[in-house]
Amino acid sequence: MTGKEIVKAINAKPLAASVEERMEKDYQKAFASDLMSDVLAMVSEPENTVLITGLSNAQALRTAEMLDIDLIIFVRGKRPVDGSVDLAELRGVNVYSTGYTMYETCGILFREGLGGIYGSHSA
Repeated sequence: MTGKEIVKAINAKPLAASVEERMEKDYQKAFASDLMSDVLAMVSEPENTVLITGLSNAQALRTAEMLDIDLIIFVRGKRPVDGSVDLAELRGVNVYSTGYTMYETCGILFREGLGGIYGSHSA
């Protein structure tokens, strides 16, 4: 799915949409978590991944920056705090917010064809 298709499907509003041409990019996967340590440990193809989170501090943006993730969706209508929107624009990360819960957001995007988490956990 393209970035435009993703934000349209979940009715997301732009918070930092500084790189419009990236919205034409084809994203293959999504990773949803509020634990940035899980994002760092499990995302193996960040260039094709959308980060979906409810963590609204600079840690989410810093994690995306470390992995070169360029599209973040905040759920439950959350907005980043602590000047993170300015940092996102400076770093070229597109940031959107949707009113849907994380569960709903993931379900909608999965139904529309966006892949899910890669790898698996073993007990």
